[in-house]
Amino acid sequence: MRSFITPIAISLASLSLTLGACNNSEPVDADPFDTLQACYDEHHGGTEHLPIQQAIVTCCLDHPIAGMKAPTCPNTQTDCVNHVRAALDLSILDADIDAACMIYIRV
Repeated sequence: MRSFITPIAISLASLSLTLGACNNSEPVDADPFDTLQACYDEHHGGTEHLPIQQAIVTCCLDHPIAGMKAPTCPNTQTDCVNHVRAALDLSILDADIDAACMIYIRV
C-alpha cells in the first residue's frame, strides 16, 4: 500500500505547485488610453518593446480604450481586424493584425 500512496502524494503535491504557479497575483497593467494607437505605441515602441502582435493583443485584452472597459476589441475575426486596422498606423502589416486578432479571440 505504501508504494501506491507515495505516487499519489507526489502527484497531488505536483498539482498543487502547478495550480499555484498559474495563480499569478501580480496586477495586470490596465492603464487607460485615449486610443488604441496610443496603447500600441506605448507597448510596442515604448519601454516594453513588445512584438507587434503581442502589443495589439495586450491592448485589446488588458487596457480600457476611449473609456471602454477591457477587453476592447470585437469578438469576431473580421470585426477585430477591421477595428484594429482602422485604429492603427497603416504601416502595420495586415498579416500581423490578422494574427493578433486570431490570438485575441482564442484567449
